[in-house]
This record gives sequence, C-alpha cells and structure tokens, in this order.
Amino acid sequence: MTAVRREAFGRMPPEEGGGEVEKFVLQSDSVRVEILSFGCIIATLETKDRDGQFSDVVLGFDTLEGYMRKHPFFGAVVGRVANRIANGRFSLDGKEYQLFLNNGPNSLHGGAKGFDKVLWSAQVLPNGVRFFRLSPDGEEGYPGDLKVWVTYTLSGRELAINYQAQTSKTTPISLTNHAYFNLAGQGSRDVYDHEISIEADSYLPVDDTKIPTGEVAAVQGTGFDLRQPVELGKHLQKFHLDGFDHNFCLHQGQDRRLVARVFHPPTGRTMEVHTTQPGIQFYTGDNLDGSLKGKGAATYPKHSAFCLETQNWPDAINKPHFPNVLLHPGEEYNHTTWLVFSTA
Repeated sequence: MTAVRREAFGRMPPEEGGGEVEKFVLQSDSVRVEILSFGCIIATLETKDRDGQFSDVVLGFDTLEGYMRKHPFFGAVVGRVANRIANGRFSLDGKEYQLFLNNGPNSLHGGAKGFDKVLWSAQVLPNGVRFFRLSPDGEEGYPGDLKVWVTYTLSGRELAINYQAQTSKTTPISLTNHAYFNLAGQGSRDVYDHEISIEADSYLPVDDTKIPTGEVAAVQGTGFDLRQPVELGKHLQKFHLDGFDHNFCLHQGQDRRLVARVFHPPTGRTMEVHTTQPGIQFYTGDNLDGSLKGKGAATYPKHSAFCLETQNWPDAINKPHFPNVLLHPGEEYNHTTWLVFSTA
C-alpha cells in the first residue's frame, strides 16, 4: 500500500503570480518521496540501506526559496525539450524558430523559463499524484498549445514517472526528470564508489558546447563502454575522463526495458532505471562547484551526484537521422520511466 499526503510547502512571490506550492508525500514500506507542484520537483527520495536505515538520496533544498533561485534543475521535470538544441534554432514546416539561449550558444532544458520554473495543477491519485499544465503557443519560442500531464506513482520499491502530451501544432517535445542522486545519501562528498552500468552499445560524441556531432559511435573499446558495471572513480581515472555528460543510445522500441543500474557497495543501495525512451543522458555533476547550500546545509561539490535522464537524443530536431522528436496534432506523446530501489 502507498500512502499519499498533501501539504503546503510555500508561496510563489507576488511577481510570479503568488500561487501556493504544495508538497505531495508518497510513502510505501521501502520508499518515501516528496514531490512539489512547482516544477514537478522530486525534493526528497528516501530509500533503505541493507540495514533498513532510510536516507535521502537526492540533492535539493529545504525551502521553496532555494528552488526559486538559480540552480542546476535539481529534481525537476524539464521541457518542452530536455537537453540542448544547437544555437537554439530549428525549422519546422518551412518556418524558422529561435529559442532563448541559456547554455552558451545553445538552448537547454526548455529555455529561460521552462517546465521546471512553473506551478502545475495537481490531482491526488490512490498511489500517487498527477500534475497538469498547458504550455501556451509561443511559450519560450515553441509552437502550439501543449497540454502536458506528469504522473508519479509509487508501488512498493518502484517509482514510476509517466509523461503524456497533446499539441495543437506540430512541436518538438522531449521530457525528463533531472533528479541528482547520491546513493550514499545527499550531501555525501562524491559518487566515486558507486558502480554503474548502462545498457547501450553506442553513444553520441559531442562538440565543445556539448552538442552531438551527429556521429553515433560504438562504445566498444572506449571509456563509454558501461555495459559491464564499473566503479565510477576508478573508471574516470583509467580513461582520463573529467566526467560524463553524454547521451547513451538505447535499444529502440516502445516497451519497458532495463537501461541502467547503479549499486553502492557500502550501503547496499541499488537503483535500476527502466524506460520506454530512446536515450539516457548520464551526467556526473561536473558543473557542481560547492557554491550551493542544499538540504541540511549540505554543499554539493563536483561529482557529488549523478543524473540518469531518460529522454530523446539531444538536438534531435536538427539531426534527421536521430529518433523522431516531433509531436503532431491528433497524436499523443506517452513515455514512462521507472526507478526501482533495492538493497544487495
């Protein structure tokens, strides 16, 4: 059984419309998660270690003010298009669209005010919560009125995140959740002792602004071969890597499949990622620099968390050979990602 509770979390400032932000607490025997109606943010995710002790394994803030300030998308749903679009530009049906540039020369995670920075309406479900918003035609430069539903459900050890959308005009869409994990517990110094595997035979090399070059490269014989578990710290050293911020290309298909697994030997915590999406961005928190004060006054230095963002491939709108990123009127965007927590 999952218990669901809703409570007040804070108020938006008057200049942002002053709406009330709620927190939804989903609790099973083995997982407790807190989700905000602001940005659909996973603010807390507590899971057991092998001794049955709960720890919060996601980075974030204690108050709404923390999330209102500039931060690297902790726990949020990002969109309309997750990841980067080169030069913030694309053309569609003979029309050019220019987006806001918020990541060097590129547009990242929806632009200046993406889905992570807005209030969603919420509906409590027996085992979770469903959020809804209408992204109006032209918001952040994107075409079409886009209706979006994000549904979190908790069942035992498994947190499911379902994304659905419908549009009035053809638009690119790629939604993900940007939670930062540390299975030792948030506020722990690094994730070097985590063992990770990703079920991908290929990945996308990127240019110096993190835009895919267009090549789909085999992982075989490279530092990107994570098909067998590697201990992260040793692996980065062995291949002289500063970290990961890359899309791994998953086996295509609409069915649920296991795509990544992370194991933390000291605590026994294990997290599996299952998804219907064609890609997963593995990011090792390279841009964290210890300047943000997080939950319980924790600081978050470089490599103190990892992200496994299930999504379409970055810049797919400008790369015809990448998986289709367009949603047409009359169609439904529908993807699910499952996070499964256990101990070993």
